[in-house]
Amino acid sequence: MESTIPQGKYVINTQGKKTGVLLSLKQYQQLLEDLHDLTILASRRDETPVTLEEMKRRLQFHERV
Repeated sequence: MESTIPQGKYVINTQGKKTGVLLSLKQYQQLLEDLHDLTILASRRDETPVTLEEMKRRLQFHERV
């Protein structure tokens, strides 16, 4: 099973303290997408849930319009 946590290389200062991390561009973009998804979830957390049947009805209505 592949880890979903990006693996990066640490940037270490002269005292041996980790001060940064290097990620591949693909890993960085995935983190940005995940952050965007979490932002959307947080903004919608107070919305009333919709049943699957209700969502299907809404989608069928929009297909007809």
